[in-house]
Amino acid sequence: MRAASWPYFDPDYESLSLRINPPRVVIDNDSHADATLVKVNSANKHGILLEVVQELTDLDLSISKAYIASDGGWFMDVFHVTDQQGNKIWEADVLDNIHKALVTRKSKVSAELSRCAAGKFMGAGSIAEHTVIELTGTERPGLLSEIFAVLTEMNCRVHASEFWTHNRRVACMVYITDEDTSGPIQNVKKLVAIKEKLHLVMQGDNDETRVARTNVAEGATHTERRLHQLMLADKDYEDSEQLERSKPVAAKDKPTITVQTSRERGYSVINVRCIDRPKLLFDTVCTLTDMQYVVFHATATLEPASGPWAVQEFHIRQMDGQVLSPDAEEQVKKCLEAAIERRSSKGLRLELCTGDRVGLLSDVTRIFRENGLSVTSADVSTHGDKAMDVFYVADPSGNPVDKKTVETITRNYPILGVKETSSSTSKSSKSPSTEQVSSPLSNFLKSSERFFQGITSGWKTSTVA
Repeated sequence: MRAASWPYFDPDYESLSLRINPPRVVIDNDSHADATLVKVNSANKHGILLEVVQELTDLDLSISKAYIASDGGWFMDVFHVTDQQGNKIWEADVLDNIHKALVTRKSKVSAELSRCAAGKFMGAGSIAEHTVIELTGTERPGLLSEIFAVLTEMNCRVHASEFWTHNRRVACMVYITDEDTSGPIQNVKKLVAIKEKLHLVMQGDNDETRVARTNVAEGATHTERRLHQLMLADKDYEDSEQLERSKPVAAKDKPTITVQTSRERGYSVINVRCIDRPKLLFDTVCTLTDMQYVVFHATATLEPASGPWAVQEFHIRQMDGQVLSPDAEEQVKKCLEAAIERRSSKGLRLELCTGDRVGLLSDVTRIFRENGLSVTSADVSTHGDKAMDVFYVADPSGNPVDKKTVETITRNYPILGVKETSSSTSKSSKSPSTEQVSSPLSNFLKSSERFFQGITSGWKTSTVA
């Protein structure tokens, strides 16, 4: 089979071009009543659209509309952005951060802050300060519990982790330190042992053709983009007929994706229509970029008249300038649908804010497993000495947690502070609340007095339909 190839982009030439023609960023709060307009003009290069969208997303901005043009050697974009509450951006420091981020667009490797979990940041040199483990494998009940149990056994502290599931596949990134040294794992034998134990956990008794993978990241990376890459490489977009029938997503909620290729115009045009949610544009642009497609024109808008629907259109070509073949059209439709669905979460949402310690996550996820609950996604982070974690749980078949199961657990465990949260269909990057309100569900996670000793805040729960 002939190896895939694409044009070489000389980094020195790109750097020179950007120095000669530095990006021009204009932030306009006068032209639109409901959104702040961010206009970016820059010398064009492959991946620049993803860089800009990623910067805006990392600043916790919501992109309601986007107009993109990058024909020839110039890149011109207009983004309509708001904060997560839908308000225009007026704060001078936030506006300044937007301008600086888009003008420099430096990799998070060398930036003052580096991302290690969605929506959360850790100090400079995150990769130098932590060992980052990448995991892929087959989803099964109790898997996350086994992962954290291994890390506890090996005396590792988990500082952040992101765990996605889709189509019975799992991708996970874990940021850890050696509790003995409070730094990255320097002991080669210990690191090898950790990898071997985690690989056995990820492989399980799986006899499928797609094997589990366990790697140590060698350089800093954007966590969410890396998770997309891991699941794309794992071919989570491949469906069996049985899996398709078992999907909990209602037909009316499924993304609609079409591809039309015009050889006369020289473009393949992708149209996406799906329920709007945070980071949607990042997810689709990330997938197209990682599939080595070039976006020449694009629009992203909302359909408020028909509900919370987002509509995106991309005019793309392959890296060699060719349009998509019929087989490539089918593949890109599957990959975009997977990218949209990976971040969607359904089930019982649990948020924990408590003092961090080695073994905390192992204990928490063990309780899930012992009570017949499967973690469908998780967003774990630490802020100072506090663990601030979000879990979505379902029954072993992926169905919502039934009332009887919740009642059984609440009957067996003491009361813990709880606050009800509103429903959501996307994996949130928000930190859990620290407010405390009594509720019958509040005892959901308390296995013993020893386990919750020192807890200062509690769980929030909500059911996502």
